[in-house]
Amino acid sequence: MLKRTLALAAAFTLSLSATLSHAADVLKVSAIPDEAPTELLRKFKPLGAYLEKELGMKVEFVPVADYPAVVEALATDRLDLAWLGGFTFVQVHLKTGNAIPLVQREQDAQFTSKFITANPDVKSLADLKGKTFAFGSISSTSGSLMPRYFMLQDGIKPESYFSRIGYSGAHDATAAWVQAGKVDGGVLNASVWEKLVAAGKVDTSKVKVFATTPTYYDYNWTVRGTLDPALTAKIKQAFLALDPANPEHKAILDLQAASRFIETKPENYKGIEDAARAADLLK
Repeated sequence: MLKRTLALAAAFTLSLSATLSHAADVLKVSAIPDEAPTELLRKFKPLGAYLEKELGMKVEFVPVADYPAVVEALATDRLDLAWLGGFTFVQVHLKTGNAIPLVQREQDAQFTSKFITANPDVKSLADLKGKTFAFGSISSTSGSLMPRYFMLQDGIKPESYFSRIGYSGAHDATAAWVQAGKVDGGVLNASVWEKLVAAGKVDTSKVKVFATTPTYYDYNWTVRGTLDPALTAKIKQAFLALDPANPEHKAILDLQAASRFIETKPENYKGIEDAARAADLLK
């Protein structure tokens, strides 16, 4: 009986080891859904192929329904790597204590949000008082948290300042709402605004930027703290090795709206945490 029990235990251990080994062969990656799902996948495909080559393992993109889903999946080890906004990184970091921000784009150290309108009478936030306004996702750093924080700093409480507030869920959706006249004004991140303009997906004869926020730290690629340190180091090096002088690399960087990736650290997002607490978005 003892021999049989030991044999069963050994078989279970081997089975578990094989399962873990198999799981480790796939890097599960996701991103906050700050744009349409099809756009997120289009942006990721060349990057995923590059990471597979550099890491020597399968890389799988895992779409998520909303911002909290990314936080929860990374915190419970169901994701290995995720593209996060500053606020979602703070949420993951506070939830786990060990999530590691690896890299950010150069512009993420001085990121901004753009206030937009299709109403020709609106020249400033003062002109939007009593009118309708749209944020992106409530968990978005650049589409909600930081614009709200800067408005509060100027004595503007959105809930009482605007006649109605809507949450579009994504930056491109905010631009669409404004252009369609669904709201009088809105705010979205500068990077998506520039991409929409360059792609002709927003009519700049109708929609205009009337204000820009001060700068703040925003997006980064974060790994779960329980990921193998050697793999974590390889992932970071793969991002840092992307060279805009290499045409293949430049195509990847362009899709990420990045000139290049640079190292980052948790301390860079302390200002985001402070802003979230000031806006009562963290308890």
